[in-house]
Amino acid sequence: MPANNTRRTFLKSSAAAIATSAAIAPKAYAAASQTTQIAIVGCGGRGTGAVKNALKVKGPMKLVSMADVFEKNLKNSYGNLAKVFKNKPERLDVAEECKFVGFDAYKKAMDLLSPGDVVILTTPAAFRWLHYSYAIEKNLNVFMEKPVTIDGPGSLKMLEVNKKAIEKNLKVGVGLMCRHCDARRELFDRIQNGEIGDINLLRAYRMAGPTGSAETGKKPEGISDLMYQIKRFHAFLWLSGGAVSDFLIHNIDESCWMKNDWPIEAKASGGRHYRGDFVDQNFDNYAIEYTFKDGAKLMVNGRTMPGCHPEFASYAHGTKGMAVISTSSHSPAKSRIYKGQKEDEANLLWAYPDKEKSPYQLEWDHLIDAIRNDTPYNEVERGVKASVVTSMGRMAAHTGQVITYDQMLNCEHNMAPGIETLTRESESPLMPKEDGTYPIPYPGLVKDREYL
Repeated sequence: MPANNTRRTFLKSSAAAIATSAAIAPKAYAAASQTTQIAIVGCGGRGTGAVKNALKVKGPMKLVSMADVFEKNLKNSYGNLAKVFKNKPERLDVAEECKFVGFDAYKKAMDLLSPGDVVILTTPAAFRWLHYSYAIEKNLNVFMEKPVTIDGPGSLKMLEVNKKAIEKNLKVGVGLMCRHCDARRELFDRIQNGEIGDINLLRAYRMAGPTGSAETGKKPEGISDLMYQIKRFHAFLWLSGGAVSDFLIHNIDESCWMKNDWPIEAKASGGRHYRGDFVDQNFDNYAIEYTFKDGAKLMVNGRTMPGCHPEFASYAHGTKGMAVISTSSHSPAKSRIYKGQKEDEANLLWAYPDKEKSPYQLEWDHLIDAIRNDTPYNEVERGVKASVVTSMGRMAAHTGQVITYDQMLNCEHNMAPGIETLTRESESPLMPKEDGTYPIPYPGLVKDREYL
């Protein structure tokens, strides 16, 4: 009998024992010599990248199950991984019967793991609280991608589920990998030690051409509204929070980290231009002003328009000088500090001196180290806060109102009602109008939610 079938039979026969032990904090860690088994739920590009990083951690690791709602995603992911680990085939132990397709596939993939193993959750964020709930029920350690949430109801659910994870001593990583960057970590320490003085302004930019599936045309024939939207998830607010939540969250998070605080309110603007036949719910540009409780500001600019000035960077300005948090994309950060408020080489006071390691790899090294050494490790509350702050900027732009942190967290607009009952035959939580277009934000007209 194949090893995976044996594993499945064993887990099924021992379900009662696991259920009984769930009330007791499990051994949520493994010795360095013990193989850590991994399942992936959501086999797109980011999920596949997360598996690559996980399997490159030193020590015995292997992927044993995979789940997605699209069979093509699953096949492409496995094929990609097989090429990367062709010289380490023992890292991939996924029999055909352990590759699951469908809306319940996440349960089947996790059922093949043992308590203390790791599940990777990299579906669109709307599904995060649902999949996280099952992972904690199964006593699994978790790595989840950002954003963690995209609306108030989902945020409150995640925080509630996470209480159980903490009670069970489970280790949970969140894919805000910039926090694991060595250069940014040293910059944070220097800023907290007062090297640029008191921060009164932060600036963040992610301005590029069309990104991901943020610009999306009408649904073609032969696919349902639900499946088309999941396939093009950046285009739809209920799935991903759109371009703001999925793209700008890293710059927002690293800026708030350097400030060592979270903003209390946001006001913003944005607009749609050159739309042509695109029917997605995104604006093409966003300008968000966040305010911290001490009055300091974080200015965020996002744009996904071709032919415009590109910039992908974050900056902190203090009473003594300024810091470059990140220079271009996520890595390398090339963090540095200047005297004064200009990037003037003559006034360069510090620059990270070493070659930077990939933060995508470091976040996995740190998570697995915590699992093996049973050290406290749970990034969910911080991940929820970063997601709520990002969402409040998005909502401020989409409604034209000043939105506070508490308003966003407690906003009752559930963008994905009934998500736990979805099947391939279900209608989408967001159905198109007769002309094939979707509801979009109307700032100043629709003030209490982002779309009707």
